[in-house]
Amino acid sequence: MNVINGLPAHVLLVHAIVVLAPLTAVLEILCGIFPPVRRRLVWLVLVLALITAGLTPITANAGEWLISLHRDVPAILQTHADRGDKMLYFSIALAVVAIVLAILHVREGRAEKRRMGANVAVAILALAVGVSTTIWVYMVGDAGAQSVWGHELSELQAK
Repeated sequence: MNVINGLPAHVLLVHAIVVLAPLTAVLEILCGIFPPVRRRLVWLVLVLALITAGLTPITANAGEWLISLHRDVPAILQTHADRGDKMLYFSIALAVVAIVLAILHVREGRAEKRRMGANVAVAILALAVGVSTTIWVYMVGDAGAQSVWGHELSELQAK
């Protein structure tokens, strides 16, 4: 699936990752820090995290196909591709945190006492994974945008 309706699939799929990964990250942070939010949104967060984890390798593979069409790959495009390949680790981390949040949610529903230590640990984990994922999405996207628009914009500005 390298082309969708005549357009490179990567160009379309990347927008899903750019929206879903930070959205999932923010919701995971909220679920980690605020148990009432977790009770309402944990299953949505789990679904979003699994979709993100599933779409990430598809998007990266479509990007690899797109880059294979170039004879000489510019350094910034190679940077984008390298960073995009590493995005899978962040997507998997989002999925793992979502699973941990769901497990904590289920365990809290069955227990009479709150697990303060587990709540704090999950909040810290969600915060670390959420912030790092959002930063990484920005870094991948910035390199991709620079590879497509950087040269063209500098030419336009020179005119």
